[in-house]
Amino acid sequence: MDTIFRVWSDSFEDGKPIPEGFAFAKPDPMEKEHTLPAGNRNPQIAWSNPPLGTKSLIVICEDNDVPADFSKANVEGETIPADAPRTSFIHWVLVDIVPEEPCIDAATLSKGISPRGKRGPACANGMRQGLNDYTDAFKGDPNNEGHYYGYDGPCPPWNDERVHRYVFTVYAVDFPLLPLKGNFNGRDVKEAMKGHILASASTVGTYTLNPKLLKNS
Repeated sequence: MDTIFRVWSDSFEDGKPIPEGFAFAKPDPMEKEHTLPAGNRNPQIAWSNPPLGTKSLIVICEDNDVPADFSKANVEGETIPADAPRTSFIHWVLVDIVPEEPCIDAATLSKGISPRGKRGPACANGMRQGLNDYTDAFKGDPNNEGHYYGYDGPCPPWNDERVHRYVFTVYAVDFPLLPLKGNFNGRDVKEAMKGHILASASTVGTYTLNPKLLKNS
C-alpha cells in the first residue's frame, strides 16, 4: 500500500509547460504586442496520503527563476541571460485546507485577471488566501496597485533566456488553522510553519514568454 505523501496536477504534467489558461500572460499570436492577458485560472492541485497527525494543508506556488535585477525585464533591445542571478516570486498562497479534501479544482479560486487584485483573505470552504508577490510588484503602479490574494499565474519577462519553473508545494502541518491573522504573504507562512511541517511534496510546471524559447520547445 502506497503511504507516501504525493502531490500532482491534472492541469499540467510534472516538469512540462503550464497551459496558457493558467498563466497571467500569454504570447500575442498576432505579434502586435509581446504579450496579452491570459486565462489566469488556478490549476488543479491534488494530493494523497497526508501523514498521521495532519490537521491542515497549505499550498504555495513559487518561481525561483525570477531575475534578481529586473531593470532589463521586458525592455526592447535587451535580453536577460539564462545565467543571470535569480530570486523568488510567490504566485499562490492558500492555507487552512482541511486534510480530508482531495484537491483544489481548477478555476475554483481564480478565473481571469482582477485589476488591483482579488478579494481576501477569506475564501471558499473556510480557507484563507495569502498575498502573492504581485502585491509588491505592482506597488506604485496607479492602474494595478492593490492587494493580490491567492493565485495569479506566470508572467515571466518576454526577453528572459531562461525557462521559468513554477513549484507547487503542498505542506501537511500539525495545526488546524494558520496562527496568523489579517494579511500575510508566503514568507510569513513559511516562518509560521517552522517546526510544524509533517510532510511536503511538490509538482513543477514550466513557462516562458520568450519567442525564441517557444520556437525551440
